[in-house]
Amino acid sequence: MNQMNPIIAPLEWLLGTWRSEEPGNGCFPTIQPFRYSETLQFSHVGQPVVNFSFNAFHLDSKKPLHRECGFMRMQPGTNKVAFISAQNTGLVEIEEGELSGQQLNLRSHTIARISFAKEPHVKEISRTFQLHTDGRLEQRVSMATDSQPLTEHLRIVYVRSS
Repeated sequence: MNQMNPIIAPLEWLLGTWRSEEPGNGCFPTIQPFRYSETLQFSHVGQPVVNFSFNAFHLDSKKPLHRECGFMRMQPGTNKVAFISAQNTGLVEIEEGELSGQQLNLRSHTIARISFAKEPHVKEISRTFQLHTDGRLEQRVSMATDSQPLTEHLRIVYVRSS
């Protein structure tokens, strides 16, 4: 195992594999509410970067749904975090925010998409990761599109499986 780079040590609480204990809830004004399961993996290879991959699955069929992978970096000497993500929907984004203890609050800085991305286009994303005192990790994601203001889209809780 590579030694963790001290620049990202404040994010150590995220490391490992996390699986949704109960179904996550997804909603948005333009779609039917849905439930899903998800696995998150956070790792490092000794660089000042946390690698991540998120894989969501249809609750009943177990069919793969949303996939996201990327990196998290910290600005040395600060609590500022950058979250760089590529998604299977054709969206690429950079979110930036601050780490406060075991809560990470992020908001989109830059969003890019493939030229034939489905409309309405995502215009803004905010995301929170919070480690609760019982050891469960919660993720909340809100988004805004061309036609909708910033609205909660996803909420899910995970347990660490490794």
